[in-house]
Amino acid sequence: NDPLYRKKIKKLIAIRELRKITQVELAKKKKKNQSYIAKVENYDRRIDILELYDWLKALDVPIENFLKEIFK
Repeated sequence: NDPLYRKKIKKLIAIRELRKITQVELAKKKKKNQSYIAKVENYDRRIDILELYDWLKALDVPIENFLKEIFK
């Protein structure tokens, strides 16, 4: 995976952990299985922009703020 994609996933993990949300809890919010979250966080599955938007919405993070951080 490219460095920018890895940075994006690491940031998603950091946000989830900072908010003390488990993979299981995030999966429930997204109506997905925990394995879906784990695969994304382990770089086994890529997510597109729509999935990213839903992921951030579940974490209560505006996508604009997230993208500004990623592209610094």
